[in-house]
Amino acid sequence: MVRILTSREAGRLLKRRAARLDEAEAVVKPILEDVRRRGDAAVLEYARRFDGFDGRSVRVSERELAAAARGLAREFRKALRVSEKNVAAFARMQLPPPRRIAPAPGLKLSQIVRPLDAAAAYIPSGRYPLPSTVVMTVVPARVAGVETILVCTPKPAPEILGAAHLLGATHVFQMGGAHAIAAFAYGTKTVPRADRIVGPGNIYVAAAKKLLAGEVGIDFIAGPSEILLIAADGDPRAIAADMLAQAEHDDDASAILLTPSRRLAEAVAKEVAAQLESLPTAATARTALKRNSAILVVSSLEEAVELSNRFAPEHLSIPDASLLKNVRHAGSVFVGPWSPEAAGDYASGPNHVLPTSGAARLRGGLSAADFVKVISVQELSEQALRRLAPSITALARAEGLEAHARSVEVRFEKKGGRRC
Repeated sequence: MVRILTSREAGRLLKRRAARLDEAEAVVKPILEDVRRRGDAAVLEYARRFDGFDGRSVRVSERELAAAARGLAREFRKALRVSEKNVAAFARMQLPPPRRIAPAPGLKLSQIVRPLDAAAAYIPSGRYPLPSTVVMTVVPARVAGVETILVCTPKPAPEILGAAHLLGATHVFQMGGAHAIAAFAYGTKTVPRADRIVGPGNIYVAAAKKLLAGEVGIDFIAGPSEILLIAADGDPRAIAADMLAQAEHDDDASAILLTPSRRLAEAVAKEVAAQLESLPTAATARTALKRNSAILVVSSLEEAVELSNRFAPEHLSIPDASLLKNVRHAGSVFVGPWSPEAAGDYASGPNHVLPTSGAARLRGGLSAADFVKVISVQELSEQALRRLAPSITALARAEGLEAHARSVEVRFEKKGGRRC
């Protein structure tokens, strides 16, 4: 079922199929403009057409949210609180602290940290409802101090609505797709405007976020989910299970194992086939394994790490921490046999909203830092400005900006025009 290739054949596999965002952009562009012009009327029209919505307002009432929370199973509620606790702890660690330095007498420099006013989270609920994504988006925003936390989902699964209510979302909307992204970006009478939109979605959501970046902040443009595993030995059952956990996401998901052991490669391939037989999501997993996945036999673990850096995977699993020093590009790293990706997906603490399609070359996953601004502050005494004046005026005049230079010099001139 899963191919076994050599590292010489890695090129085609590691070169992802380009997402056809250009086609999706052509579809969503008129929707974005329509929502900008007509606001709630357009949002309702698209929600009825694409989301199966049949209500009067896309906003979910407090009564509905409270009822969903009350109806949550005890086991689910307990799991939610465990996940919330660990995600909040990790988010607090990620927040940039306020700082102050005085590099010279009279020169006081600092940074202050302020939360965004409003943030929006897109929660998918198509093939699978994802209440875990409510945790991963709402909790970091709450830790950052965001006052208005908006959540949208195209299908109101009770677990999503209940989780949003318990975790502190201030507004929840039953809407999805490009029209939801546009509503958050532009604001309507019903939907407050967001400063930043985060969370995964389908190709139309990704296209909408790309087109509206600049109008509104975004996290990143998500593509199909992916995992890359590196192992020289280990339990083939666990490795196969990790590959299948990724492959069951959707037809475009990717699961790749890099190993210097042909014996392990064959054992894992055999286990994948065996475990597929009893997997409820086998149809999806089989397609993902056939299209986008493989086991690569490499010459060494060092070659495996280098191939991984070329791929810049969303999820990277490594056998032990000794390889971390050479990892340059990855969304999130899972170290050792007791750190499955599923732990990070749900409860260990680091965020599961991660860069895909090679974007891990540029940034890590969603962070509490995405929900704050770091504002620089400077305070100079007269003597500090006097010491810096020659440098400031020389640089300003080199750029042809005379008023900049004079704005410093005028402070040291008496009213008669002489320097003081």
